[in-house]
Amino acid sequence: MDLSSPTLDRERLGWWALVVAVGLALLFVLHSFVGTFVLALFVYYGIRPLNRRLESVLSPGTAALVSVLVVALPALLLITAVVVMGVTQLLSAGALDGLRQAIQPYLDPASLDLIERARSALTGGLSGSPMDLLQRGAGVLSTVAGGTMHLFLAVTAAFYLLRDDARLASWFRSTVAGTGTTAHAYVTAVDDDLGTIYFGNVLLVGIVAVLAAVVYNAYNLLAPAAVAMPAPTALALLTGLASLVPVVVGKLVYVPLVAFLGVRAARADPSLLVYPAALFVVSLVLLDLLPMTFLLPKVAGQTTHTGLVLFAYILGSMLFGWYGLFLGPFLLVVGIQAVRIVLEELLEGDPVSPEVTSAETLGSDPDEAESTEDG
Repeated sequence: MDLSSPTLDRERLGWWALVVAVGLALLFVLHSFVGTFVLALFVYYGIRPLNRRLESVLSPGTAALVSVLVVALPALLLITAVVVMGVTQLLSAGALDGLRQAIQPYLDPASLDLIERARSALTGGLSGSPMDLLQRGAGVLSTVAGGTMHLFLAVTAAFYLLRDDARLASWFRSTVAGTGTTAHAYVTAVDDDLGTIYFGNVLLVGIVAVLAAVVYNAYNLLAPAAVAMPAPTALALLTGLASLVPVVVGKLVYVPLVAFLGVRAARADPSLLVYPAALFVVSLVLLDLLPMTFLLPKVAGQTTHTGLVLFAYILGSMLFGWYGLFLGPFLLVVGIQAVRIVLEELLEGDPVSPEVTSAETLGSDPDEAESTEDG
């Protein structure tokens, strides 16, 4: 066969045009649902260790189904429900009135209208004309339906990743890049780092949420009603979710909470300030120092620089919104491994190799990750 014939060239050009068009269409879909897909990756890596244990006694499909239905889906639904209830309770009339009184001396009165509008939106009940009620109900229904659809897509995608990851890895090795190649080493190292970060964060969120639930509910049992905190269990879950951000950990929740309770105590009876102060000390030790000093190194490992992960979470959230919590670490890992494995060779014009040539201690070692994968 004459590989240089014009007919063959036109045929190959047509096929390449089709492949490029399909690739662009897939990239457009991925861009449109990027939050859903990165959430699916987070769920996949978060429950993959459990799924692999289940695969030792169950088929891959059954193990993936059990992992998703018993662990991932209930956890996501619980988090969503508790966050919604917690925000609703925190934006109730009593909480908002207390917040309004606390910040009124320091803000322009016009700024306080935001608080009033938030309360009206959540506590408006059934007031208003039928058309207002219909529009409000349609808006709530649209939001719930959209969130449910994204959650369903993310969980479904995670299920297929769990079920078919071994076949995908086998196809990649046989078609794209075999064992020992630079591309295989890069993908293996990225996979190992993502598994370490995401699974470690899932464990840390659970541990901190349980500790926070104990601390906050114990505080409410001991503190007078004048300085009791609203929705302690919801706040505990939010504290656990805040531990996704290294170094910051629970500060995003317990520091504003203690300040709010301190203002309430000062207005009611200055002698009650001892309760918020005690809550701050206990929270600092159990929800901050303990996770950062002992738990995070144990559950998340030390393969990726903690400071870089911190910036990935913060900047990811600032740039992309809620899904930046998952996309930021992903972009960090793929960037770090590119620097470690291929950047030096590309800059110097040398052939690329699967060996780590830069920042050896900054991420997972491809050889160790490959041996773990084979085992």
